Amino acid sequence: MCYVYMMLCNDNTLYTGWTVDLEKRLETHNLGKASKYTRARLPVKLVYFETFDNKIDAQKREYAIKKLTRKEKLELIKNYSK
Repeated sequence: MCYVYMMLCNDNTLYTGWTVDLEKRLETHNLGKASKYTRARLPVKLVYFETFDNKIDAQKREYAIKKLTRKEKLELIKNYSK
């Protein structure tokens, strides 16, 4: 199982990525060891995720989400939370 996720950073920016272990990835981000981007914006909070059967589909979805505007990403998160 693979996951595409969005995290809300401490400076109110969004970070999108993919992983095979969502819980471990969140922990790694909050330890400042996952990405240079989130390291400077701790703590981060998981606000959205989707599951996929394989890495390729997860990476395609990650790419698609990264191309969305901030407004579109926030709408995705809003609809997910319901």
